[in-house]
Amino acid sequence: MITTLAIIFFVFGITIGSFLNVVIFRYNTHRSFNGRSGCMTCQKKLSWYELIPLFSFIGLCGRCKNCKTKISIQYPLVELVTGLIFLGMFLKFQDVFFFDTFPFTISFAYYSAIFSLLLVIAVYDLKHKIIPDKLSLALGILSFVGLFFFSNFGFYPHIPSWISFLSGVIIALPFALLWLFSGGKWMGLGDAKLAISLGWLLGLSLSLSSLVLAFWSGAIVGIGLILFSKKHGMKSEIPFAPFLVLGTILVFLLEFYLFPLSF
Repeated sequence: MITTLAIIFFVFGITIGSFLNVVIFRYNTHRSFNGRSGCMTCQKKLSWYELIPLFSFIGLCGRCKNCKTKISIQYPLVELVTGLIFLGMFLKFQDVFFFDTFPFTISFAYYSAIFSLLLVIAVYDLKHKIIPDKLSLALGILSFVGLFFFSNFGFYPHIPSWISFLSGVIIALPFALLWLFSGGKWMGLGDAKLAISLGWLLGLSLSLSSLVLAFWSGAIVGIGLILFSKKHGMKSEIPFAPFLVLGTILVFLLEFYLFPLSF
C-alpha cells in the first residue's frame, strides 16, 4: 500500500516538475506558460510521447528527435528532484495521511507550492544569477501566511509567537548587511529577501541549521570549481540561492537539525 502510494506521489512530482521547467524557461520571456512545448533549436512542436516527464528524456537519449540537438539536462534533473521532494513529503506526512486525510491534504498542498517556488527560484538563479522579485514576494506571502496555519510542519491554525514573526528578519539580517557593506559584491539583495521567507518557513533554530548546510555546501562547490574548472576563479560569481534551497530541503525532509534548540 505504502509503496503504491509512494510511486503515485513520485509520478505526481515529476509531472509538476515538468511544468516547473516550463515556468523556468519562459519566465520573463512574455511567453505563455500553457503553450505547447517545442524544441528550443528547431522549434518543432513536441509529440505527446516526447512530453512524458523524465522517461521521454531517457527514451530520446537526451536529444531532439527532429534535429538531434542535445536536450538540456535541466529538464530531467528538475523533474527528478521534484519527484523526490514530493515522495519525501508523502513519507514525512504518511502517518497523518492514514489518520486524517484533511490536514494531510492541506499540508501537502501548502508545502508543494512552497518547494515548487523554491525550485524555480534556485534554478532560475543558477541560470540567470538573479532572483525575481515576484517569485520572492509570492514565497514570502506563502511563508508568512503559514505562520498562522502550520506548526512543526503540520496543519495547526494558531497565533504565532513573537519569535516566529521575527525569525525571518533575524535570518535575513546577515545577508542584508553583507549586501550593504559590500555594495552587492559578496551577497545579492535577492538572497536576503529569500532568507526572510526561509526564516518564516522553518523557524529560527531550523533556519540556522539550513544556513550552515547552505554555506558548507556552497563552500565545497565553490572550492571544487576553483580547483577543477578553468571557467571559475577566485572572483567568479556563484549563485547562493540553490544552496539555500538545498539546506532547506535537507532540514525539512531529512531532518538535519544541527541546532536542536527550542524558541
